[in-house]
Amino acid sequence: MERICLFPGTFDPITMGHVDVIERAVSLFDKLVIGVGINSSKLPMFSLEQRTGWIREIFSNDPRIVVTGYEGLTVDYCHQINAQYILRGIRYIADFEYEKAIADMNRMLAPGIETIFLTCSPQYSTISSTLVRDVIRNKGNYGLFIPEQVRF
Repeated sequence: MERICLFPGTFDPITMGHVDVIERAVSLFDKLVIGVGINSSKLPMFSLEQRTGWIREIFSNDPRIVVTGYEGLTVDYCHQINAQYILRGIRYIADFEYEKAIADMNRMLAPGIETIFLTCSPQYSTISSTLVRDVIRNKGNYGLFIPEQVRF
């Protein structure tokens, strides 16, 4: 059975922390689906097309990585793509507490899907998409925090 993992997120924009987690996780699975979530309660800075396009370009040389957009419950999307695993990146203990609550809820909704937590490398632990968007809005040097393929 092919080991398929979904790495869900808004990736608005994708950061070096996301890239770090993806590059370290991809060897654990046969296929890693990066699911760019459409969240009706969030207004993204960048369009779904921009975000998926950037991620596809970043990982274009790795056939194990697939990039898609999705809407709705993450576990429902896992069922659609036959993913048995959900990957979540952890920066700090507060991330773990939040992500564990989601993982517990997902386990109740879909007992056959496991959530795997991967900590990001220390040099990326302070980077978040929210902070990067603030730097962008204030015309700061955001290039330190995002892959070179992310252009706007």
